[in-house]
Amino acid sequence: MNILFLSHYFPPEVNAPASRTYEHCKHWVELGHAVTVITCAPNHPRGAVYPGYKNRVWQKETKDGIQVRRVWTYLAANEGFIKRTLNYVSYMFTAIIAALFIRKPDIVLTTSPQFFNGLAGYFVSRLRRIPWVLEIRDLWPDSILIVGAIKNKIIINFLRKLELFAYRKCDHIVVVTESFKKYLIDKGIAIDKVEVLKNGAELSFFKPSARDENFADGFGIRGKFVVSYFGTHGMAHKLETVLDAAKLLAAEEGIVFLMTGDGAEKERLLEMSRLMNLTNLKMLPQQDKANMPYLWALSDVSLVLLKKSELFKTVIPSKIFESLAMECPIILGVEGESQELITTADAGICIEPENPRQLADAVLSLYTDYNRRIEMGKAGRKYIEQHYDRQKLAKRYSNLLEDVLLIKLNAAGVASEHTH
Repeated sequence: MNILFLSHYFPPEVNAPASRTYEHCKHWVELGHAVTVITCAPNHPRGAVYPGYKNRVWQKETKDGIQVRRVWTYLAANEGFIKRTLNYVSYMFTAIIAALFIRKPDIVLTTSPQFFNGLAGYFVSRLRRIPWVLEIRDLWPDSILIVGAIKNKIIINFLRKLELFAYRKCDHIVVVTESFKKYLIDKGIAIDKVEVLKNGAELSFFKPSARDENFADGFGIRGKFVVSYFGTHGMAHKLETVLDAAKLLAAEEGIVFLMTGDGAEKERLLEMSRLMNLTNLKMLPQQDKANMPYLWALSDVSLVLLKKSELFKTVIPSKIFESLAMECPIILGVEGESQELITTADAGICIEPENPRQLADAVLSLYTDYNRRIEMGKAGRKYIEQHYDRQKLAKRYSNLLEDVLLIKLNAAGVASEHTH
């Protein structure tokens, strides 16, 4: 197959959609498929182009056999509704145009969020006369409504109509949780049109390793019990909870909190940390993905947190899979499907979202119980190996794309026979 994948995010960006897209595409190339990705110049989350790249109309590169085509977009930081919307819409238009110059794709795959990236698949599929698979990683626009980013009812209604339009017009939908599948079926989407392909971990990259104390020295955490949060510092994550828990544990000299990443809330959290005089909290900038296994290896426990919300009961943050693959137990402040996963794997402690007291107590519990911590770590790695190996998931995904293409070709053949 010649697979055309439209993704707003791609390495060297290090967020979850960039990693998922890259890892799947890499394995598809290994399976013998030709894969082209249309994306932007890397700029997430600050809206500043990474060194070595420019925001040009057209750039070409090859990464692990993947043909990468980068197009111009209006650059904007991951904050502010209007500028981000311009960023999203500009990508949609330039990606659609760029898709016209890709040689003979058999199928187009688009991923959402952001939503306009997903919607671009409709136009590409019609212009190139190929099937369209829509991947849903977050329910949109619900995921931005829940953090208060949009309040205008006219805009909200318009976005919901676009959402349903995309669900109905695509040939197949891939979702990352069972809850998302139920949501779509409740919207009237046929059950056989929706496939659940959850996130996973690249087990050859995220694997248990010894702690490097020289690496720890660079962050001032040698010999400490490290409680890590890795990822976006955004409105959805309610990371004030981490700061409040750190304050509660200020007297525990052996414990340090490590927060690594960037996002719309990062500066505010830095200022809060200064005002609270949190000497047991380290806040690092976003790191290259190559550093992440070393940072995970420094971590005794990881934090996966979201706001308390009915919507977030439907999600499974991708960092769960990486943490468990690294034998790092989790303190989970997310309800619903994520909680079921951690409980089933016996790989962490589940707390109420936005509850710093419970977070602090869970940290103390694992700090004082080495054996329990190690058992949870090993159980998590075993569970990921059994159920969430990215290579195996990519193979399932490839089979799905081939089935969608075959169904479309057979339908076209039948239609052709009826016209003659």
